[in-house]
Amino acid sequence: MLKSLDYFAALVQQDDSLPLFEAALAIAQDADPALDLIEPQAEIDALAARLMRRLPSDASQLQKLRMLNHYFYRELGFGGNVNDYYDPDNSYLHRVIRTRRGIPISLAVVYMELAQQIGLNVRGISFPGHFLMKLSVQTGDIILDPFNGASLSREELEERLAPYAEQQVYAADMPLAAHLQPAEPREILARMLRNLKSLFVEYQRWPRLLGVQKRLVILLPDEITERRDRGLAYANLECPQAALRDLESYLSERPYAADAEALRSKLPELREASRKLN
Repeated sequence: MLKSLDYFAALVQQDDSLPLFEAALAIAQDADPALDLIEPQAEIDALAARLMRRLPSDASQLQKLRMLNHYFYRELGFGGNVNDYYDPDNSYLHRVIRTRRGIPISLAVVYMELAQQIGLNVRGISFPGHFLMKLSVQTGDIILDPFNGASLSREELEERLAPYAEQQVYAADMPLAAHLQPAEPREILARMLRNLKSLFVEYQRWPRLLGVQKRLVILLPDEITERRDRGLAYANLECPQAALRDLESYLSERPYAADAEALRSKLPELREASRKLN
């Protein structure tokens, strides 16, 4: 685990050189510690090379997009895993590549890697509820649904956004364009990891949650709440010393947080458990 975390840390160190596909692929080493990352990368490279050979040398961006869509969804058979949407495997890229099934964000990461290799700058969009993709062309932006490659109209996008505005998850007066800004690789990786986090919390899969939290702390070192959540994962796994370090760090930085009192009440028990270990 330590080696894979060190590798992940090296990948995500610099924003301007963060390799999204490789870092997203590395997340899967939590599920398959012995995973060789070279093999799925080589498979994607081969798929991209096959498509590249078919493209006319003077192909426009729209031609490339049409051919990529047909290749990805029709020929290769990638699509949303509607039968088991909440399976964690949908977030592990090597399994998405093997099964051709995933959730929007994992499909998008694979699609964007292929797009990049054929000269298309397709960007991810961290849209509420459902990750999207965008290709900017001379005539404007083409917004794509990674589930099936469909191009979405303004009306369709506003319809998708409406429930979140009603729930006040997002400001109702925020223009649609604000929700269609390209997401940076770090933001995409954080969303992938938090998808897994929500699954593992719901099903109380603490060892798997701890792996995710370790990566979130590496990816988002300034977000102290992720360190708090790593501490809670350690506590559930009866690792009191590690839990204490993280929870005390959180409380020192956020002494008046809404959850501070509840967390302080856990500290005596964790300290006692730590003493017993010594």
